[in-house]
Amino acid sequence: MNRRLLSEIKWVRRLLVVTVGLGLAAGLLIIVQAVFLTHIVDSVFLRKSSLTQVWPSLQMLLGAIALRAAFGWFSEVIALRVAIRVKAQLRMQLLAHLFRLGPAFVHREQSGELVNTAFEGVEQLEPYLARYLPQVSLSALIPLAILVVVFTRDWVSGVIMVVTAPVIVLFMILIGKTAQSAADKQWRAMSILSGHFFDVLRGLTTLKLFNRSRFQADVIQRMSEDYRTTTMGTLRVAFLSSFVLELMATLGTAMMAVAIGLRLLSGHMTFADGFVILLLAPEFYAPIRAIGTQYHASVSGVTAAERILDILSTKPAGLEDNPDGERPDLKQADLAQVEFRDVSFAYERERPAVRHVNFSIALGEKVAIVGATGSGKSTLIHLLLGFLRPDSGAITVAGVPLGEMDVKWWREQVSYVPQTAQLFRGTVADNLRIAKSDASLQDLQTACKLASVDEFINGLPSGYETSVGDMGVGLSGGQMQRLALARAFLKDSGILILDEPTAHLDVVNESTVEAVLDQLLGARTTFIVAHRLSTIYHADRILVLDNGAIVGEGRHHELWQNNPHYRKLLRAYQGRASRDDTVGPDRDVRTDRRNAK
Repeated sequence: MNRRLLSEIKWVRRLLVVTVGLGLAAGLLIIVQAVFLTHIVDSVFLRKSSLTQVWPSLQMLLGAIALRAAFGWFSEVIALRVAIRVKAQLRMQLLAHLFRLGPAFVHREQSGELVNTAFEGVEQLEPYLARYLPQVSLSALIPLAILVVVFTRDWVSGVIMVVTAPVIVLFMILIGKTAQSAADKQWRAMSILSGHFFDVLRGLTTLKLFNRSRFQADVIQRMSEDYRTTTMGTLRVAFLSSFVLELMATLGTAMMAVAIGLRLLSGHMTFADGFVILLLAPEFYAPIRAIGTQYHASVSGVTAAERILDILSTKPAGLEDNPDGERPDLKQADLAQVEFRDVSFAYERERPAVRHVNFSIALGEKVAIVGATGSGKSTLIHLLLGFLRPDSGAITVAGVPLGEMDVKWWREQVSYVPQTAQLFRGTVADNLRIAKSDASLQDLQTACKLASVDEFINGLPSGYETSVGDMGVGLSGGQMQRLALARAFLKDSGILILDEPTAHLDVVNESTVEAVLDQLLGARTTFIVAHRLSTIYHADRILVLDNGAIVGEGRHHELWQNNPHYRKLLRAYQGRASRDDTVGPDRDVRTDRRNAK
């Protein structure tokens, strides 16, 4: 029994109380059934009683059978309904916790495996919750009640039961460990297969371009074969355990039958006592056999529950919502809008991603952050958004430490435009309203005009109600980026974070998007993760990152003259490392673009 699951979800306890109560009532009716059936058989065949004489006992027997069936039906229905509710609650709890963990956690995990856990893994819990957990309690309570009745009638049969039952349990435990190991392998194989298949679907275009789709099909086939092999191994263990449990229960019943038969022949036992014990013997072993069967039916759920609980027990690396936190006035020009004070952070202790970062950005200032891949640019942004918590130092906003603020409110003050826009399955309007859920159609149209995307949207079959596929399927890169910019206009926040939204666009789309950016920047306080010179020239100040530390700070011409890291980056960005004279402090990127056209 998974105690972690019981402690995490209170509905599981209610499930146990209801189903065990009904199951125990049905188990006690088995004893009543056996007693009345024995009385009827003894009265009719040995005492020659008439139908009238045994009629009350027949009515009681029929009533016990009907009640037992009703209790069994109610137990099954309630268990399944509560299990469905527990699954829904657990899935929402899991998804809510994934949202709390944020991008920092999700980016370290395999997307397909998380999807498999959140949906298929939760579904696997139903047999574990609805059948296995109740059966654990019933396998102890019902045999105990039968054992009490048997000891009152024949102590020898009671001793046989006491001796044989632990042997069955011992075999069940030994086989159960093997089954759990096989189930763990099966779950890992399924998670690997799901994750890889998800990655292949997302990268199908790349695979086609490099003629590697057939190779990946072969890889998936091998993974599917591994999954088939592990599944068959799990089934073999399940069938073996069922055979062993049935064999041991049959031998125990046979031993009692032989002992009872010998004593009946010798006259040391009455027919009524022997018959009722023989009727109860299979029912004594039935719950123990059932727990073995239900365990193997739910073994995947046990493994899935461990993974789910591991995720739920993971502590968020970032700041958590604090509705009572402070909400500073972000329009006070006398305060630095954002300040990093000796901030350090490491994903792994030996490799810090950000080291002793100090800088501030004033109201309305535009700061560009440049650096090679892995220099810590994205980590700085995640720290600013509260997705990560600094290991040391502090981040303040208008003089208030970020950890003391209402983080949800703080994120509402920030607009973020990434390199690649994230669109979700739904309409164009649904995707725009992610920025402002109560936005009217007029608000959407105004934002889209500012982002130069309204003409494209009006040309769609249903305009703003046109459906777009997952990841923006059906839209070009430039259209998706302009929709992301429209969201930023719609949110209209005072702080803007740009992760170079023109990095993956062609010259034409880049020119359109940059024209929109000029409008969007306005008087907003802006952080720009820069990859292109055009973005750098927009900045009032440039921060140069190298191995997580700031190694240069200033305007473009100052850094060009005094900072070798900056010069190296510019050459790399321009792709002209051999022609230093084409990149300089006074170079106008817009002129370069006009010449390129």
